[in-house]
Amino acid sequence: MTAPSAQKQALVNGNLRVPGSAGSGAHRRVSLPRILFGSGLVLVCVLASVLAVRALDSRVPVLAAARALAVGQVVADADVRIVRLSASSEVVTVPAAERSSVVGRTVSVPVAAGALLAPSELGAAAWPPTGQSVVALPVKPGRIPSGLAAGAKVSVFVVSAGGAGGGGGAAGVVSADGTVTDVHAAVDQTGTTVSVLVGASDAPRIASASGEVSVVQLGSGR
Repeated sequence: MTAPSAQKQALVNGNLRVPGSAGSGAHRRVSLPRILFGSGLVLVCVLASVLAVRALDSRVPVLAAARALAVGQVVADADVRIVRLSASSEVVTVPAAERSSVVGRTVSVPVAAGALLAPSELGAAAWPPTGQSVVALPVKPGRIPSGLAAGAKVSVFVVSAGGAGGGGGAAGVVSADGTVTDVHAAVDQTGTTVSVLVGASDAPRIASASGEVSVVQLGSGR
């Protein structure tokens, strides 16, 4: 039998014979079961590493709002979702294990979608906070930033074309800074109604001013 024929026969028998050194005449076998065993061992090592990394994960499951929650709203199971937060975080949160005790309770302050839930946000209504008021402002198209949502920091401007004292003088401007609590389409579909949390002293000025309302969204650092 020629050399190539002998190698073919070795493959048929399940072993590949590789010629050794010329002096010893030894042969080395590469067994298919050994290859499979080695591959399996590598896979086991990879899985063990993945499990070890997960075991070292110090994050804990807590509850967050799955959608925006309004004051007085009763929390449903679909209103909350579970997120993982670093165990070292100093943020006050509600553990995911307490989900059943959260469902059915009343929201005491507005909660933005995606915000972490805190025990203080559940219970009797405590809104608006002491020293602040909520004003609803009608805003025409083109005078409100696109995508404005609850939680945004804004400056509100009410501009009267006739001036503060009338008579066609320079335009009067009444302004205040605040936080958006709600944004929805106006009843007549001609614009948007924006509810803004402002200082109690600013609320009467803004609410009583007549003119065009403009809303400017501020950066997160303000």
